[in-house]
Amino acid sequence: MPKFSVVISVYNKQGFIANTLAAVLAQTEQDFEIIIINDASTDRSEEELLTIKDSRITYHCFTQNQGAGAARNKGIKLSTGQYIALLDGDDIWHPKYLSEINNLITTFPDHHVFATAIDIEDHDGIRASQYTFSNPNNNRYLDLDYFESSYKNTLLTSSSTVIECSVFETIGTYDASIKSGQDTDLWIRIGLDYRIAFSTVSCATYTYAPISLYKSIGSVKHRPKFSKFESLEAHHPALKKFLDLNRFSLAIRAKLWNEPEEALFFKQRIAPENLSKKQRFLVNTPRVVIKLLFGLKRVLEKMGIRLGVYGD
Repeated sequence: MPKFSVVISVYNKQGFIANTLAAVLAQTEQDFEIIIINDASTDRSEEELLTIKDSRITYHCFTQNQGAGAARNKGIKLSTGQYIALLDGDDIWHPKYLSEINNLITTFPDHHVFATAIDIEDHDGIRASQYTFSNPNNNRYLDLDYFESSYKNTLLTSSSTVIECSVFETIGTYDASIKSGQDTDLWIRIGLDYRIAFSTVSCATYTYAPISLYKSIGSVKHRPKFSKFESLEAHHPALKKFLDLNRFSLAIRAKLWNEPEEALFFKQRIAPENLSKKQRFLVNTPRVVIKLLFGLKRVLEKMGIRLGVYGD
């Protein structure tokens, strides 16, 4: 039985998946299997996948597109390793990623969820992901609360997180009914029950893809509303703030996508004190101004003014 099961979901990743797989096969830690779920890609992803031969690869292809949550659930079900290492079909692991996860497992033997920092590639280059944890002693390995550490960017991502199989038995797998945002739903459920063993060393890169399934979804109706967590918020301030930041993001997107009812739904559930002054301004700004500001987003970023909403 391998130690790690690398679960890779693929949907139209032609031009990316070969590099993603090459990065896995080049790991300094080689105790793994690879489970690839092709979610009915319509490009040449399968053609690229089938040219890569390795006895550790198990390949499965859906005949109809079912979404990232269903694809990852299938990969988890087919896995035989003790730890599930998630990876998107266009992102890249650094050669020592799994070795760094091994170090976390050794350092925190009682933990069940492990992650490293991740770099983010966008239209104008690569930047380090920013988190909200305090690290005054500049320690490499940290024991963190998910919510308190994820107010800027999420501590967990679908390409920098490794989860022990027992976690899924406890909290369940992905909610396949969510078309976009199924990761956030899972991270919340993990954060409620588990602390995160985290490496401050960036060992993965989120790859910028101009065309993706996420970018093709132009409605917040396909994203979670977080209603099932509302009963917990009053007694969990860190969760409340985390959800409010996500609600802010969704309210802004709803305005951009001309969904006023949805924008109001999320806005009404936000405690204003959980937002910055800039965020409070944006959430109360008319749609026409929001569209103008985000139309100038790249110009403003070059001036050092970032308008990205939470999760960007």
